[in-house]
Amino acid sequence: MKVLCEREKLREAMTVVTSVIPAKSTRPAVENLCMVATDDALELVGTDLDVAVRYRVEDVKVQEPGTALIPARVAADFVRDLSGETVTLRTKGDNFVIESGEDSCELTTIDPDEYPVVARFAEEGSAPILAASFTRLVSRTSFAAAREAGRYAMHGILTQVEEDELKMVATDGRRLAVASTGIEGDGASGSKAIVPTKGMQLFCRVIDDPTELVHIHFGENQFGLKTAKAEVFARLIDGDFPRYSAVIPPSTANTVDADSHTLNQKLKLVAHVTSPDTRAVRLSLEKGRMTIFGRAASTGEATAHMPVEFEGEAGDIAFNPDYLIDGLKNCETDVVRLEYNDRTSPGKFTLGENYIYIVMPITIDT
Repeated sequence: MKVLCEREKLREAMTVVTSVIPAKSTRPAVENLCMVATDDALELVGTDLDVAVRYRVEDVKVQEPGTALIPARVAADFVRDLSGETVTLRTKGDNFVIESGEDSCELTTIDPDEYPVVARFAEEGSAPILAASFTRLVSRTSFAAAREAGRYAMHGILTQVEEDELKMVATDGRRLAVASTGIEGDGASGSKAIVPTKGMQLFCRVIDDPTELVHIHFGENQFGLKTAKAEVFARLIDGDFPRYSAVIPPSTANTVDADSHTLNQKLKLVAHVTSPDTRAVRLSLEKGRMTIFGRAASTGEATAHMPVEFEGEAGDIAFNPDYLIDGLKNCETDVVRLEYNDRTSPGKFTLGENYIYIVMPITIDT
């Protein structure tokens, strides 16, 4: 194997691919970066057995095709710190050489046959979607996915295609984010899967052109995404996703319209006095005004006021401020709408077009 390529393009590819390669694995081969040189391109492959990526480096000069399995972190760090504009990659017996100008390193390799098989993207049955729309759906929902152990099915994003719409849903049991966008074609209509959050974030990392049309594919055991440069796969989470539609209020008695920036600022102010044990703020609503109150025995209390448009019966409802702030970070409108029935019912926040965020209230002493 012998390949000449641009250092910056190689560095970019290595950064993406090595991000999924584990430092330690029960299968030592997985700790390595797989390089495959074909007649016209260099392909970098990495996996941790749950997510995998194939990244194509183009505009390379392949003098000798071949495959090599090399230490991932060392190779990536060496290429990152090279100063030359071009890099030569070549095998030398059982070793692998990286050269640029007068600088070089020689790495030990292992048998490429020990590397696990990484699938190829299946074009048949795939669905096209604008890259910007896909990344926006992931950012709208991923923050609400569960992180603590014991909620395996909630550690991913429910992804489903219904006719010409792609919908993503994430929840940790205390909050829920639901967003959707239109897609072209119906190749994946009716498909549904729970995709690990880590995999979704990797999909977004390989997208560097928001105007590109990417393709998604629902497989039996994995979800795939293909861009012009990369193919990424994530092993599906096996489990039953919560019946999320049951917690979305079909109708509400109270409606609040508030400036999203001001609400975010006021929540942060009051949240400063709350403690991990009393992480709650109370929203008191009346015609034309919202009062936000927080208190902790160890620190004190704080109150903030802001004008709002309110329709309904004056009263209180309390939430974890972190959940509200997380939602407002992703709010796409200047005005956020909160709808709820009473202090014990879920709060429904409208953060954008086809984008809702449900937060369960907290019971606190008044």
